[in-house]
Amino acid sequence: MKRLLGPLLLIVLVIGVGAAIYFSVSQQFSLSQVVTVKGAIGSEKEGFFTDPRVIDALKKNGIVVQFDKAGSRTIATSDVSKYDFVFPSGVPAATELRQRNPKATAYDEFFSPMAIATWKPIADILVANQFARDMGGYYTLNMTTYLDAVDNGIRWNSLKNSDAYNVNKVILITSTDVTQSNSAAMYLALASYIANDNNVVQNLDDINKVYPLISPLFLAQGFTEYSSAVPFDDYLSMGMGHSPMVMIYEAQFIAQAAVQNGIRSDMVLMYPDPTIYSKHTLIALTENGKKLGELLQTDPTLQQLAVENGFRNNNVDLFKQVKQERNLNQLPDTIVNVVEPPTYQNLETMINRIQVQLTPSPTSNP
Repeated sequence: MKRLLGPLLLIVLVIGVGAAIYFSVSQQFSLSQVVTVKGAIGSEKEGFFTDPRVIDALKKNGIVVQFDKAGSRTIATSDVSKYDFVFPSGVPAATELRQRNPKATAYDEFFSPMAIATWKPIADILVANQFARDMGGYYTLNMTTYLDAVDNGIRWNSLKNSDAYNVNKVILITSTDVTQSNSAAMYLALASYIANDNNVVQNLDDINKVYPLISPLFLAQGFTEYSSAVPFDDYLSMGMGHSPMVMIYEAQFIAQAAVQNGIRSDMVLMYPDPTIYSKHTLIALTENGKKLGELLQTDPTLQQLAVENGFRNNNVDLFKQVKQERNLNQLPDTIVNVVEPPTYQNLETMINRIQVQLTPSPTSNP
């Protein structure tokens, strides 16, 4: 028995060492196949690309993503030649990037409706004054009524049943900086549609017509942040007194619901009626960028992780599953009343006019 045991142990040892060498070499070979893909993204997708599960899923498919954050308007107008891909928010920015980079390939990855983060007492006041409708767990805001209120300077304490928010402030949705941020640009696009008698702004005459109605939405806010994350963080931390209504991506609210006690019972979501989608289109500038674009579009794991990060895609069942897991079953599976944004050029014209009014005039020294 002892004579047999020695050779058997030697065989086991050789097999073990061989297996270790094989798996080590295999792992090194696998790592050598990983490519680094560099891009510029809108800040609203930072949570997705920094999700450890997304990082792992991409690496298993041979990709490591490095990114810079920038506003979609900045991405659309900058030199992007150093990147493999750019990933702005909104159709206008993506369209402009495709025109500037005719050899690029576009991948429609996911989307998010624009929504308003608000509070149950605020929603009740708006319902009582026929600004909003209670849809059984979420609300809709009549955008025509809202624009009329802003145009007429209506204040919260002038509304009936306003005891819960009896303040002498004008009724105004907080947004990001329209000169830098896509979420504010989508808000502008939506408001311009309403102000243009429910038609997409198509020319300079339309812009001249709507500008007096839409500019106060942004000029009256004072200082605004460039990133959609900041006003939503203020909403979460500072409460109703600071942030009664905040224009956000629906995805932010859904993603926050994954955090324990992230969404309290008095926090509610209100959808503009009509609303507008922020579509997230990846523009691939190189072959590595194409590899990423195709992977995000076709890989089931990454598709699921996009939904778990709050975004919507073509898989409604995945969206329903995430809603159920996060006690958000009341949110709509689909939204019917959705409008399209104007062209990039028309949107830029409106933004530039607002920017001129936001920029202080230079003063000469005596």
